[in-house]
Amino acid sequence: MPFPASDAPVTLDRREGPFGEVVLRRRGNGDATVHEIIANGCFLMDTSDGRSERLLVDAAHDALETGNVAPSVLIGGLGVGFSLAHAAAGKQWRRITVVEREQAIIDWHRSGPLAAISGEALADPRCVILHTDLVAYLRTTDDRYDALCLDIDNGPDWTVTEDNAELYSPAGLAACQRVLRPGGVLAVWSAQPSPAFEDALRNAGFTGVRTEEIRLARGVPDMVHLGVSPA
Repeated sequence: MPFPASDAPVTLDRREGPFGEVVLRRRGNGDATVHEIIANGCFLMDTSDGRSERLLVDAAHDALETGNVAPSVLIGGLGVGFSLAHAAAGKQWRRITVVEREQAIIDWHRSGPLAAISGEALADPRCVILHTDLVAYLRTTDDRYDALCLDIDNGPDWTVTEDNAELYSPAGLAACQRVLRPGGVLAVWSAQPSPAFEDALRNAGFTGVRTEEIRLARGVPDMVHLGVSPA
């Protein structure tokens, strides 16, 4: 059934990048406005409900044993900015780094409609956005983090591009461990449960592996997969 004319999506920007096409769309008007990011024809995320993106960051922090020291977090994927904005809203994080490979998405936050979500965070001196591919960054950076939050796909079993599947492979999980300090937490957002990914985390040496269910106002629950890097 087609959407009513008032609900039909409006394309605000369309870019061709090194990883394919990314599109920013708008639905509705006024307080009912929702922005959507579409990558290579696949719905990635929208601004209708940022609960799971926020809880992704909270779950990672709650799984840490940091004592009185404020930890650092690396967020893989800027998306619509909910994870970044939530991390910056409090004082629990000492350093917040976001890796985003699509220049278009960064632009939509710096000078486009998504600035309404992330503007305050981008002005926060604790926050840095790096325009680079996450897998490459994990393998080459000298920086280390207390938590790594991944939200670049619809989950380990539903990647936006084929290249992203490498991130959830044994080599990719080893790269995730590489940037985590001992006892650091890996948190991975997913639109569906993945027992196979839980097994992959355990096989990669992560401890305390579990999946938290995030119930939303409507639709099926989202998931956050968690694992602790060995000391």
